[in-house]
Amino acid sequence: MTETNAQIKNDKWLEALLRKNASPLLTDILNRPDTFRYQIIYTKIDRNRNNLPKFTHYYLNTDKEQYFYPASMVKLPVALVALEKINSLKNKGINKYSAMLTDSSFSGQTAVTHDSTAASGLPSIDHYVKKIFVVSDNDAYNRLYEFCGQQYLNETLWKKGYKDMRITRRFVKMTHEENLHTNQVRFIEKGEEAYIQPPATSNARFDFSKKIWIGKAHWDADDNVINAPYDFTRHNKATLQDLQLMLQTLLFPQSVPAAGRFDLTEDDYRKLYQYMSEKPSESIYPKYDTSEFFDSYTKFFFFRDGKRPVPDHIRSFNKTGWSHGFLTDVCYIVDFKNNIEFMLSGSIYVNSDEMLNDNKYEYTETGYPFFREVGEKIYDYELKRKRIVTPDLSKWKLLYD
Repeated sequence: MTETNAQIKNDKWLEALLRKNASPLLTDILNRPDTFRYQIIYTKIDRNRNNLPKFTHYYLNTDKEQYFYPASMVKLPVALVALEKINSLKNKGINKYSAMLTDSSFSGQTAVTHDSTAASGLPSIDHYVKKIFVVSDNDAYNRLYEFCGQQYLNETLWKKGYKDMRITRRFVKMTHEENLHTNQVRFIEKGEEAYIQPPATSNARFDFSKKIWIGKAHWDADDNVINAPYDFTRHNKATLQDLQLMLQTLLFPQSVPAAGRFDLTEDDYRKLYQYMSEKPSESIYPKYDTSEFFDSYTKFFFFRDGKRPVPDHIRSFNKTGWSHGFLTDVCYIVDFKNNIEFMLSGSIYVNSDEMLNDNKYEYTETGYPFFREVGEKIYDYELKRKRIVTPDLSKWKLLYD
């Protein structure tokens, strides 16, 4: 591996692989890292005779100092912290399947007492987690953010080593002050209130000293054009390396030190793996309109470009994010027919007019084709490369709704 400076990680081998027979579009993107702000991590997985994985990471333009808006990628850590927190409350007689009712306790907050998409008609942490992964549901994220509380959420992540990560806001219009406050939450078991979590106010200490400005102009909250860059300084933040590590930690917990793992049950892992790889058409609760939530809706690598179908022999265990012109996908790909597996993480910025908040981004023209072609090149390499040990992938053959 070579590095162009102390921050940016680049592997010439990976760049050469992607440039070989690249389309004009991909070549143009690779030639303009400052414009597209792309970052790529390819993780090769090799198994030993005991089927234990070894990970080799290759990087292209990966820079933890270059900000990209993570958008829905922050739903991954929020889901994991929420599950860890509910497990810590098992002595209260509650779990992730308990009905979770959210009250309104501060300015801007809203209450939730029913969920028509759940089989029980009631919201729960498990059902919110499912909606987060199958279709990247924003309200589900908001409710888990409120259950965790901003301070508990961030301090838990920092203790696990994610020092560069911060999650400061819901995905709903709120002030910085309102996002510090989280709702009272009540858990119901057998028709009775089993536990009440009081409202919380965050005292988490964030470093906002480094200003983050992107673009040349933006629309403000009152639909006025402001001829100045958009300020992301207080927005959610995550690095691609941390997100890749978090997915690896979730899928292969034994591959990281115990201090970096999440305190999850076997059932948590089983359900997470199901929800991460489940197609919207396979879900019964919720039942999705597949004309809107098609099977590749949250599968950027390979499939989202052109709404391509996802073959039965391939599963993507992943999380994606898209907003403000940024697209991100962090995935683990399993091909049961060809016995191959690998991880692939990427982010790109597609906003040629440098105007933020105008909903005019080149997702379809540039972003999704980028993920498709990069994914195909890595997949083709994986199909051809020799493995000393053929991986046993039976763990990932799951039952869906």
